[in-house]
Formats: sequence, structure tokens, C-alpha cells
Amino acid sequence: MKKSVIIIVVLIALGLIVWVMGKDKAPVIPENVETADTVSTSATETTKVSSKISEYKNDELGFSVKYPTIWEAGTSDYGISFIIPYDKSDTNTLKRLEARVVYVTGKCAFPPVTTVKDRDTLKSGDLSFNMISMDNSVSGINYFDRMYSLQKDANTCFIFSFSSIYINPANKGFKGSEATQVLNNSKTLIAEADKAFTEMVKSFSFLVGPKGQDEAKIVPIKK
Repeated sequence: MKKSVIIIVVLIALGLIVWVMGKDKAPVIPENVETADTVSTSATETTKVSSKISEYKNDELGFSVKYPTIWEAGTSDYGISFIIPYDKSDTNTLKRLEARVVYVTGKCAFPPVTTVKDRDTLKSGDLSFNMISMDNSVSGINYFDRMYSLQKDANTCFIFSFSSIYINPANKGFKGSEATQVLNNSKTLIAEADKAFTEMVKSFSFLVGPKGQDEAKIVPIKK
């Protein structure tokens, strides 16, 4: 049984690699940027909207999202990624909480996984996001992932991903009711982060830059 589960997860990993490598612009894990009230480059801007919410804007890629200010943001040429902080104590067995928004060229397509838990559609205003979630466990290590996709036009897709890892409490020496409580704590933290991730996806909006002048209507300057 364990061998078959491992094979399934390996197939998922390979599917993710093939899916990412097949894009003209492959998303990468960006380096973390320094936290500040405003972080700007020529094309991006990260601003604190309030003590709890910040907003990321990317004029070049043409989108913005709002996210919890406590998330550690890192930017790249393909979008933005987040390390989601959590209580690193012995009351849970979390190992990772991450989220990401990336731009890819071509048609939206989720990786060819075999263990999809849920498929759904998320509506937010005029936008419609496709969603899949995956839940797997291998040798006491548990993985939960959720992905949304949004097709802007024939050659522009946005992918939103949330990933989490937690260890089976029994593998960390917990037993009985204590193991149950630690497991529940881990799942609660994941559920809270997943909910915040979905709210971030719902906040997504396209940016429309200022229009240039119609040169056909401009009267040449006489010298």
C-alpha cells in the first residue's frame, strides 16, 4: 500500500515539473523582499492598505492582489510568492505554508495529477476561476495543495497556488489525545491560511494603464 502511495505522489511531482517546464515563462521561487510600507520597482509596487492588509500591483503583468500584511512577500518577473507565517511550537507539526500568483503564457492547464480531491469554480465579480485541490500522505508526511486558474485572453493565464506540509503527530512522538489535539491544531492553521489564500484570489483585479494618444488625430507642429 505504501509503495503505491509513493508512486502516486512521484507521478504528481513529475506532472508538476512537466506542467511548469512546458510554459513559455516558467514561474520561479523569488527571493523575499524587505518588508516596508511601500516597496517599488519600475513595474511593481507593494503598499500597506491597513495594519492587516497589503496590496501588490504589477503594471507590467497587469494585475493586483490584496493579501494579509503578515505574509512575507517575494517578487519575481512572473508574479509574487508568499511565505505564510505560523506558530512554530510543539502544538502543531506544520512544516510549510506558501502561496503564489504567477503569470504564464498560453492556455490555462492544471498539472496532470491523479489524486484530485475537489474541482470547483470560484466567482468573484465578473471573474471566474477554475479550482482543484489535492490531499496526499506519504510515510507520515501530509500534503495539501489548492490551485486556481484564470484565463485573461488566448495567450495569458494566471495561476494561483497554495501549498502546505505537516507531519503525522505519531511520527513526532505524540500519542493518544495529545496527538489528536496536535493534528487538529495543524489542520486548523492550514484551513485558516487556505481561507486567507482564497480571499486573496477573490481580490485579484486587472490593471488598466493610461491610454496613449491617437497619433492619427494629432496635428503636426509647424516649424
